[in-house]
Amino acid sequence: MATVDLVYDPGCPNVGEARAHLQEAFANAGLTPRWSEHVIGGSGPAHARGYGSPTILIDGRDVSGASPGDEASCRLYRDERGGLARVPTVAQIATTLSRAHGRVAGGTVGGWRSGLAVLPGIGAALLPKVACPACWPAYAGLLTSLGLGFLLDGAWLLPLTAAFLMVAVGALAFRARGRRGYRPFGLGVIASGLVLLGKFAFESDAAMFGGIGLLVGASLWNSWPRRRAACPACVTAT
Repeated sequence: MATVDLVYDPGCPNVGEARAHLQEAFANAGLTPRWSEHVIGGSGPAHARGYGSPTILIDGRDVSGASPGDEASCRLYRDERGGLARVPTVAQIATTLSRAHGRVAGGTVGGWRSGLAVLPGIGAALLPKVACPACWPAYAGLLTSLGLGFLLDGAWLLPLTAAFLMVAVGALAFRARGRRGYRPFGLGVIASGLVLLGKFAFESDAAMFGGIGLLVGASLWNSWPRRRAACPACVTAT
């Protein structure tokens, strides 16, 4: 999760609007709302000092791109139309959140990329299965012409399939806390084991295709945007 901070002066009338924009931006980015609040002049962290009220920082950077300045004044911001606003816009916050999480509002860039990562593993698992015996000469000729004839050798197929499955499972684990946690990763590990056992140990199409189905399911689960959560207790203050 990215670190999100709201810096404010208790006397500033724009703080409530800033909180509302934060809540909406988290929802638009498909993330669980969670941030810390720091009162200007209080005991907040060093990266939250020197800003006006209200200021929203994501991973220690102001969402509007401003640098620390006069922390005693209420701030003004430029909106998308070039006008002045009292708080950062929802779009500014959501865009910065999405970038910090490798996401785009309404979906997940990192999540869908991890979904694509399962494709090489699936392809390697299906290599000897995609053609009927009568088609093997043409299949072998195609791979040989592409310089991939060695893929027909069973000695290469096991490590190649295992390597691609490791990439797929690794993608499920990458930034898992910012998506669906480690349950899709666990399901991916089980699915990969089924693929390898079904293909190379038991020669069971049912086990192999079952593992492939589970791997695809884990990828879709991992990629699915998280719902907005009502979170009155997820704000910490200093």
